[in-house]
Amino acid sequence: MPGLFAARSATRLPCAELLIARGRCTASEARSLEAWLHDAFELGEEPLACGALTLLGGGGEPEGYSWSRADPVHLQLMRDRVLLVPAAALQITQHEAAALTGALNRHFGARLTVQAVDAERWVAKLPHELAIDTEAPLALAGRDVPLGLPAPELINEAQMLLHSHPLNEAREARGALPVNSLWLWGAGRAPQVHARPWHSVSAADPVVLGLARAAGIRHRALAGDGADWLARTPQEGRHLLVLDGLRAPLALSDEESYRDKLAALEREWFAPLLAALRGAHIGMVTIHVPDAAECAAYETIRGDLRRFWRRPKALEHYA
Repeated sequence: MPGLFAARSATRLPCAELLIARGRCTASEARSLEAWLHDAFELGEEPLACGALTLLGGGGEPEGYSWSRADPVHLQLMRDRVLLVPAAALQITQHEAAALTGALNRHFGARLTVQAVDAERWVAKLPHELAIDTEAPLALAGRDVPLGLPAPELINEAQMLLHSHPLNEAREARGALPVNSLWLWGAGRAPQVHARPWHSVSAADPVVLGLARAAGIRHRALAGDGADWLARTPQEGRHLLVLDGLRAPLALSDEESYRDKLAALEREWFAPLLAALRGAHIGMVTIHVPDAAECAAYETIRGDLRRFWRRPKALEHYA
């Protein structure tokens, strides 16, 4: 659950607070969800090729090619810096994604093939291996980004095409930010994943689902809520559930929305999981917060819930 401690909020979450307070804490350095996934799936020296994994998680086939994430973003040029607005804050529709990627493919031909796995997550088949070490757009939301981008000739052409596209003109006319650039990151070929640390994986992020598919692990899109997820999850084994709705830019820019999402997580996920633990329907709940400053995981078994002397604290205590 990246972003769980991302912003100070007066919202109290009794079930989440109880699980965290009574659990055993494992400390680790703060890191991104992508870095956590890389280690959790034991990729070692192999990079987390998010482009190819996104395609896999979306049901596509990388076919041995190098793929990069090529996410739609808005780059805002200031006097001496550039600010990045990621796709999650742009409210791009499926129609817009299809139209813009279609225009890019007609322009570039065999030089660059762009595919929208969903409205916010695009991938590009690269004509040759490119050294791309940029961070994910969500990690850069609202931050200064370098002026020198990977594959500058391709990106400059893409920016010019996007700038003049009628859909972007329509977005600007209604007060929405235009999609004026691609952001390349996570390039590489689909990794060989041998570790199988879970019996099932559930997530909305196609990178997570792609890792599970590469490892041959049972995987599915995120369920509607915890009760639904528990009803469909096999009773035996360890199961990974990735809830990443609190990641930036939401946690950074919209406190009211962040509080609403916290309340929904409490109602739809923490409460059913705590009830299942109390009722011995599950044996353990481990809450991983990879981007937390001090503690990365809280592991709680049923007996831990009797540790009444460990009083729950508001989540802002951990921020």
